[in-house]
Amino acid sequence: MVHRSAWGESMGRCQGAGSATGRRVAAALAILIGLALGLGALGCGSGEGDGGSGASKSSEPPVDPHAPPSVDAAALAKKAAAVFGKLPAAAEKETNPLTPAKIDLGRMLYYDTRLSKNHDVACNSCHKLDAFGVDGEPTSPGHRGQRGERNSPTVYNAALHLAQFWDGRAEDVEAQAKGPVLNPIEMASPSEEHVVGVLASIPGYVTAFAEAFPDDETPLSYDNMARAIGAFERKLITPGPFDRFLAGDLDALDPAERRGLDAFLSLGCISCHNGATVGGLQYRKLGQIFPYETKDPGRFNVTGNEADRFVFKVPSLRNVAETGPWFHDGSITSLEEAVRLMGYHQLGLTLEPKQIADLSAFLRSLTGEIDAGYVARPELPANGPDTPAPDPN
Repeated sequence: MVHRSAWGESMGRCQGAGSATGRRVAAALAILIGLALGLGALGCGSGEGDGGSGASKSSEPPVDPHAPPSVDAAALAKKAAAVFGKLPAAAEKETNPLTPAKIDLGRMLYYDTRLSKNHDVACNSCHKLDAFGVDGEPTSPGHRGQRGERNSPTVYNAALHLAQFWDGRAEDVEAQAKGPVLNPIEMASPSEEHVVGVLASIPGYVTAFAEAFPDDETPLSYDNMARAIGAFERKLITPGPFDRFLAGDLDALDPAERRGLDAFLSLGCISCHNGATVGGLQYRKLGQIFPYETKDPGRFNVTGNEADRFVFKVPSLRNVAETGPWFHDGSITSLEEAVRLMGYHQLGLTLEPKQIADLSAFLRSLTGEIDAGYVARPELPANGPDTPAPDPN
């Protein structure tokens, strides 16, 4: 027995009738059958067929509701460029023009341990040029292993800062270069005259100072030692991916770094960390919103002004991922922890883990390129017959 469907039974009755009405009904039923078959085909196409709109929909990636929002890279670069500007190739200074002879002399002096009392500490001992300008220690060992109370900041890009040292007690890198040489905890040379005497006893330095300062009546002087070191440091500039991004290379930062930059701008980090050096251009109280526990009075020791208690120079964030441990006392050993603490104490924010991760990613994009040729250790001039011996006392 053959069972007919309802659709077949109706068709049979209509065809058998032979009337006009029957033909109209039959035509209508045929249309309905065609629609039904068409809808069925569409339904099949929405599965794993190889054509139709269903196949197109199946090829689209699923939407992840937890995916971070995308950032308009072009708009972000434009906004950031207005805040940070362009990193110069050198920190030029009208009163200390940069010349090859002066820079070469400064490079030698930077590496020379004979500026120290025991001939065992140089500028490069605490500010290692092959390690982004730091020694990686909370505080640095000096004469006879003594240590100061503050972390040694990087020398890279420092000539662009408003002042030097954590408390800003030196006006510029030339003034800064004079301090550690005579500091009894650091290089411990007894006097400016002693340092000049050591340099004058080395024939190669007598010639180098004369070439670097040809218009000076007395080329070899303590001030000129500092000027030469300062001239060398004024070209310790480290551009990197961040600068390429600001210049229009939108792929220089990856998505996480771009999200971090976006957060850095929107959360208010730029109230302290701005300009080409991403900081280093102002003083701020450590614990601006919520107090930060420290025994270091900061800039108060320089000014005696109570308003400067716990105030420090805002550090530059250039190369910050490479210059830990962090903070003025070198007490923080994790970049992410430094970000968390700054968000809380300086901005009054409890940052989410994802925000900390993105901000840290952005900070790592501030790691620049060191000119290995420029900072290569030079050959130092040999001692003369009257060069003083090291003094460990």
